[in-house]
Order: sequence, then structure tokens, then C-alpha cells
Amino acid sequence: MLEVCVVVAIIGILAAIAIPSMFHYIHKARVTRTIAEMKLIEQSLINYSLSNGQFPESLDAVGCGDLTDCWGNPYQYTRVAGNPVGRLRKNKYLVPVNTDFDLYSKGKDGKSVSPFTAKASRDDVVRANNGGYFGLVEYY
Repeated sequence: MLEVCVVVAIIGILAAIAIPSMFHYIHKARVTRTIAEMKLIEQSLINYSLSNGQFPESLDAVGCGDLTDCWGNPYQYTRVAGNPVGRLRKNKYLVPVNTDFDLYSKGKDGKSVSPFTAKASRDDVVRANNGGYFGLVEYY
């Protein structure tokens, strides 16, 4: 009986170590998939721009309006041209991070605000530097 208790305790300790790592890798996989989907959306937007001379008003114009990220949130898109600076995503210096369009996922919490420094934006997956950066806001 004592040996069974020791084995159960060892299994419990191993599970306590492994489960947080598993959740970390699941989150990392979701972020990676979201980035891949955002790159496909970006390419659709660029193709639209090359054909029509400007970026579309919404993702519906390129057939991506119904797409959702891995957390079930719709992708967010804002064309820079014609929109006030207040609606654009901004870095820690409150400077817009793109000059063509903003494309991002609201991340795990489903909340977001314009500046990257806000707590609600830290888990967002963003496109910044006109496509030079794709990833989590917390690493930008």
C-alpha cells in the first residue's frame, strides 16, 4: 500500500510539472497559427491594393470578413488612409505602427485598445512595421 501511495505521489508531481508546460505550448501554437492566418490575410489585402489602387474598407472585400482567430475573435482591420490617428494602433511612443493598414487579433482575452502599452493589448497578435513584424504585442 505504501508503494502505491509513493507511485501516486510521483505521478502527481510529474503532472504538476508537465501541465503548465503543456498549456504554454498550446498558447504558443495558437499564436503561431494566428500569425500564419494574418500573413495570408495580409497577402490578400496587398493583392487587392495592387488591383484596385487602394486598400479595401473592410476584410469582407477580400473574402476574409468571417475569419476568426484561434480564440474565436474576428480579425481586426483598419485602413490607415482616411482614418483618424486615434483609431490606429500605436507603439509605446504613441506613434502609429503602420502606414498602410492595421491588422490584428485581440488575443486570448478578446479585449484590445489602441496603444500597445495598455494592459488589454499585451496579448494581442499584431502586424506592425508594415508587415515587418508579426507577433505578440508584449514582445514588440
